Amino acid sequence: MSGKRTRLAEWRRAAGYSQERLAEHLGVDRSTVARWESGGTAPVPFARPRLAAALGVSSAELNAVLGDSRPSESQLATQAVASGKLVETDLPRRGLLRLLSLAGTVIAGAELVGDRGEFLGEGPLDDGSLAELATFNQQLWRIFALASTKQAVYPLVTQQLAVLVDRLKRTHRVATRQALCELTCDLFQLAGEVFFDNDQYTSAAHCYTLAAQAAREAGSRDLWACALTRHAFISVYEQQFAETVPMLSSAADLAANGDSALSTRYWVSAVQAEAAAGLGDLSACERALEHAEQVRRLGRESQTGGWLRFDGSRLPEQRGTCYTLLGKPDLAERSLQEALSVPASLRRRGSVLVDLANVGVMRRDVEQTVNYATAAMDLSEQSGSGVIARKLAGLNHQLTNHRHDARLLRLSEQISARLAGERSPL
Repeated sequence: MSGKRTRLAEWRRAAGYSQERLAEHLGVDRSTVARWESGGTAPVPFARPRLAAALGVSSAELNAVLGDSRPSESQLATQAVASGKLVETDLPRRGLLRLLSLAGTVIAGAELVGDRGEFLGEGPLDDGSLAELATFNQQLWRIFALASTKQAVYPLVTQQLAVLVDRLKRTHRVATRQALCELTCDLFQLAGEVFFDNDQYTSAAHCYTLAAQAAREAGSRDLWACALTRHAFISVYEQQFAETVPMLSSAADLAANGDSALSTRYWVSAVQAEAAAGLGDLSACERALEHAEQVRRLGRESQTGGWLRFDGSRLPEQRGTCYTLLGKPDLAERSLQEALSVPASLRRRGSVLVDLANVGVMRRDVEQTVNYATAAMDLSEQSGSGVIARKLAGLNHQLTNHRHDARLLRLSEQISARLAGERSPL
């Protein structure tokens, strides 16, 4: 054992932990803690804040003992592209928060423009240039939709956001500025999706907040409603359902007064259904789902392909999630099996598999629970999706009441190891 790693063991003992107790506290195997202390492996970045807190040391002290050095921003960007995952360091926080601060200042200054026709810098931004910016936004959404690891699009998104914010810093006619605000809102929603998928909810919330402000400046009710709905979805995933109600209500009001040819209002209803299910309100849930089903009456033009992609194809999985939350396994399984029968992204498919594992828990069907949870873990590893990981963590919490079964105990240990990054380190 190296001298530095000996320090790790000394800190553990000083904090009053055995290897077994520390492992239990962190949700990992004892052998994992042993390998950290022997130098065989190192904790993955997202596990380190909890480890530092448990040991009573700072993150800097812990990283020094682990022998880490701080990489440059260019190195971090290279790692992000190569691995297809966001690196949990200061790059996303520093780079993105600077951009958010600048964008907020620029967007808030929109009222200073008035009706002047002055331009600074490179001159007027014509319709062709706006169309090129819009086309690139659309391409980024397509890359995001098709990518197995959603975080791979992050460097391109921040580059495009910097271009849009730079354009907003110039003085433009009102119509041009509104168009730029729409494009900025669109891309901040995509940036939020990237962070949401990486389980970085605070950064995602910042993005959605800026997106809502930009949509308001653009005068686009549907864009605004979608930004609010995405923001509310963070609380849905954190199981803080009551917090979603006012935000979703505002989104519904905006969508009701928006473009009736778009599917916005039906997407808001689908998310309202999940919030109602989380609150145990079956009647409100089914009313919202029934309203969301009306999206099937609309054509393909009801979606933008970017910030709005709700066409009803996700309704079976959303209905299944709702019935899972409501504790109705038979209704849930019927919808979830329907969702599995159609093509879907790794993230969506993994989410459905976790819900089916939860159905197994409700039925006390060990084989169903293990089979679906194992398949979901495989997809979590393939995609690096924090969405699947968060749902697996919820499933693992349910398994704590079933540790008398050796197979479920082993499954819980496997999920804990996966969530701690033992098998898929960044």
